[in-house]
Amino acid sequence: MSDAIKEVVKEKYGQAALRVMQSKTRASCCGSAGSECTPSDPITRALYAAGEIAGLPDEALLASLGCGNPTALAELSPGETVLDLGSGGGIDVLLSAKRVGPTGKAYGLDMTDEMLALARENLRKSGMTNAEFLKGEIENIPLPANSVDVIISNCVINLSADKDRVLREVFRVLKPGGRLAVSDIVIRGEMPADIRRSLELWAGCVAGALEEREYRAKLEVAGFEEISIEPTRVYTGADARELLAAAGLDVETVAPLVADKFMSAFVRARKPSTRRRTGGGKGGEA
Repeated sequence: MSDAIKEVVKEKYGQAALRVMQSKTRASCCGSAGSECTPSDPITRALYAAGEIAGLPDEALLASLGCGNPTALAELSPGETVLDLGSGGGIDVLLSAKRVGPTGKAYGLDMTDEMLALARENLRKSGMTNAEFLKGEIENIPLPANSVDVIISNCVINLSADKDRVLREVFRVLKPGGRLAVSDIVIRGEMPADIRRSLELWAGCVAGALEEREYRAKLEVAGFEEISIEPTRVYTGADARELLAAAGLDVETVAPLVADKFMSAFVRARKPSTRRRTGGGKGGEA
């Protein structure tokens, strides 16, 4: 199952990058891989303020497929090292690089060649020198242990079929006292089986989302503390109908079951600043 999900995700996001590079049109949103984004898209609309993105390449915004704005909420400071998991066209890396300044560093990690090519071109156009894009998977982060101050991500962790491994890797790479600050899709309550089975919706952020209590539990097992999950956008029945119709599901049956149950959320957690004993399956040393 995990390999199938990974291939669907790579294909969808590769196609999205190519559309932006070839025609400078908006990448397709969460939902059908063949659909085009519209201003009413319930997940990706209105995430960035005009002042934030001023001066950035248009393609960086056009390729954005996130569900939030983690750079605006992560409280980045000059001189910090930041890693964006699943960096796509690079918008959050470029925003992070601006916030941490010339003494800091922003890394982007992505597994899709087309997105990496687009992100590197956007970096070249921006003229920034304190950012770098790496190829790899978020389950195997190609950076040393204890090397990053802040890890951000924008609607990507939910796409992984092995979230426990992702969170263990995040814990490993963060410095003691480092923090996780990600936007993600989170579920409140049970998700219908039809949605869980849909690979297309998995590639579109919804089906792979964790239930809120499960997300907290996985973070605790990985070793994190100071965990919080803050809703930033709760999706209505009308939003659900838009997404479900694109995936070919029975809208009238399924939409009422998911209305107000899935949301974009800002997930925060911190790696302990000092070494501590671990037990009960909790991950790694701090």
